[in-house]
Amino acid sequence: NLDPAGEYVVSTRVRCGRSMEGYPFNPCLTEAQYKEMEDKVSTTLSGLEGELKGTFFPLTGMSKETQQQLIDDHFLFKEGDRFLQAANACRFWPSGRGIYHNENKTFL
Repeated sequence: NLDPAGEYVVSTRVRCGRSMEGYPFNPCLTEAQYKEMEDKVSTTLSGLEGELKGTFFPLTGMSKETQQQLIDDHFLFKEGDRFLQAANACRFWPSGRGIYHNENKTFL
């Protein structure tokens, strides 16, 4: 525990990501593969229960206002991020992408 008295750490964030079995890493994915992965992930997440139960929101069709709120809340990458572009991770944006969070937005 980095802050046992609860005086300094307000929140923390850990992000991990990797390729799904049977799919290449992000820069090599086709648009169809992005969509397949989105379907698999959203289907799997829909089975979560308890405090992890939530909703998957596809980026395709999401309003700019909702996107901006998620960016402001630091839940979503800003479109056009130069580091993601350099890694070729923005191909076919926003196709096949989405965000999932539980009702309390403590599991994203």
